[in-house]
Amino acid sequence: METLGHLAHGFSVAFTPVNLMWCLLGTTLGTAIGVLPGLGPALTIALLLPITYQVAPEASFILFAGIYYGAMYGGSTTSILLNTPGESATIVTALEGNRMARSGRGGAALATSAIGSFVAGTLGTLGVAFLAPVVVKFALSFGPAEYFSLMVLAFITVSAVLGSSSVRGLTSLFVGFVIGLVGVDLQTGQPRFTFGMSQLLDGVDVIVVAVGLFAVGETLYMASRRYAGKDEIVPLRGSLYMTAAEWARSWKAWLRGTLLGFPIGALPAGGAEIPTFLSYAIEKKLSKHKEEFGTVGAIEGVAGPEAANNASAAGVLVPMLTLGLPTSATAAIMLSAFQSYGINPGPMLFMTQANLVWGLIASLFIANVILVILNLPLIGLWVRLLKIPAPQLYAGILVFATVGTYGISQSPTDLVILYLLGGAGFLMRRFDFPTAPVIIGMILWPLAEAQFRRAMTISNGDWSVFYKHPLSLTLLTLAFIGLIGPHIWAYVERRRRRGPEHVPGDA
Repeated sequence: METLGHLAHGFSVAFTPVNLMWCLLGTTLGTAIGVLPGLGPALTIALLLPITYQVAPEASFILFAGIYYGAMYGGSTTSILLNTPGESATIVTALEGNRMARSGRGGAALATSAIGSFVAGTLGTLGVAFLAPVVVKFALSFGPAEYFSLMVLAFITVSAVLGSSSVRGLTSLFVGFVIGLVGVDLQTGQPRFTFGMSQLLDGVDVIVVAVGLFAVGETLYMASRRYAGKDEIVPLRGSLYMTAAEWARSWKAWLRGTLLGFPIGALPAGGAEIPTFLSYAIEKKLSKHKEEFGTVGAIEGVAGPEAANNASAAGVLVPMLTLGLPTSATAAIMLSAFQSYGINPGPMLFMTQANLVWGLIASLFIANVILVILNLPLIGLWVRLLKIPAPQLYAGILVFATVGTYGISQSPTDLVILYLLGGAGFLMRRFDFPTAPVIIGMILWPLAEAQFRRAMTISNGDWSVFYKHPLSLTLLTLAFIGLIGPHIWAYVERRRRRGPEHVPGDA
């Protein structure tokens, strides 16, 4: 009942005309960004971070959450009609959705995607509302040692999940550590990594880093691949309504996808990729129409993964709000927005910023309703966005990134850092190094360092504080397993594939 009371208060915040306007703007912009190939919510939110200096926190996060949810919806349009996933989480949707579009059932694929996203998004948001307070109560029992161990677990798992290899992920994470150390050490008052430049004494602004890596770096990378090939847009044929048989085949897949996506998205090593692939595998196994998979397109192969994708987007908000741990690139950018307001996500957030948290959760319910209205009747409008000339699109992004960054502090130094990091972001994308761990490392390392120092001070320099506390030891053990587990698993798989070795002399 307490949660229902908080939700009612949240709706009173979200239903104000100004916040409704920000919600509508976020969902519309997010859908448009999701439709455009190569652009995603992380890039868009990074581009809009400078508005945090002008707008109230509630309005900013309602806007960002609308963009986040909207991009999940819009990404399915590109995957189905263009066979070009805007994000890795929509790769699976393209497998069956594009085949359905080519066989004249694109309308049904888009409909099951939109309705499944609505069902999963609504159920996932309910999960955030009712699960987050439970996690908060658990997190209040954490001491400095437990928090440091939790940060170590987040560093290991998120870097492994967001990169193509743990080595690349950890390398990106280390770069974030170094950027996070720039500035004056708050405990000793000594400058670190400033190279004698007074402009760096306050550290590198996280917004400059986020915009440089995601907006500038990603744009340069997309521009460099412009002539890699031209995709064909499949014309939308048939009705956007599903038949009774298609409804019957879809609704169970929506629920199964939601049950997979939300809990995996809420894990420190979650994300949207794992549940979407699992959902596709399960639907293929359970379907009575296996012959449609990979041929004319099976509607379950669109319904389940799309629901898993949107449910995991809701799940990602749980560790971000309750523990301050981002498990996706978008969550990392949103965490940097919290920092720009001087707000630290964690267990106390629900007490100190109740208007912000519950207004944000309530706005997600509203966003889901708006998105269904936007996505089904206006699908023709979103498809036309694919005709925007690429040079104008990329130039516009770079102009907004430059103006927004300069507007933060009117410092030419920030612009130099912006484009240096943009070049670094381009090289990272070119050589398959994930950029999200850089932001995660930059944000979380100072917090981890502070908790480490606090734990060592309380224990009088006794390192055993990290393994004498059962919860801290459990978290460090999980981090160790996350670090070496994939390598052991790969070794076992290689041995299994080779089979028993032949010994000379055996009959």
